[in-house]
Amino acid sequence: MDFEKLIPGIIGAFVGVVGWLLVGLYIQRRQFVRQARNAARAVYFELDVNRLGVEVARDFGSFTLLNRSSFERLLPELAMLLPPGELRTIVAAYMSHAGYQQVASDEGLPPAIRRQALGAILDAHREALDIVRRRAFSPDEIKGLEANDEEATAGAGSVEEPGMSAPR
Repeated sequence: MDFEKLIPGIIGAFVGVVGWLLVGLYIQRRQFVRQARNAARAVYFELDVNRLGVEVARDFGSFTLLNRSSFERLLPELAMLLPPGELRTIVAAYMSHAGYQQVASDEGLPPAIRRQALGAILDAHREALDIVRRRAFSPDEIKGLEANDEEATAGAGSVEEPGMSAPR
């Protein structure tokens, strides 16, 4: 047996195995990050719908159920993407749903306190949305989301007062 030919073969095989392992780990890591970003996007839109529900409740007194199914299902992926402090902010927004339910069910709550409580819940959702937006979307996607927000806000000014109808 010729050791001069065997040693380079063993070294080459070792380098090939280590290289393949590193490439595999890199590809797997990218897949996990992609899944985590997709999870964050789903949670972002769920938070946005919830924010809208809280805003309607604050402004018009119409309460709807807030969703949390995406958050509960995708929490492990979010935990991979977000540092603990940011994840806690997201969790706080979802924990505020208990306060929302309490405000919705307490008929004797003074309107000023109801509005203040809903404002705090709304602030928690906005803060969570800001965090998820930064982590889940590229700068170009964020610009698109902000443009859509501006269009929706501009269109909201034409909404009629509740109980008022336009003459026909």
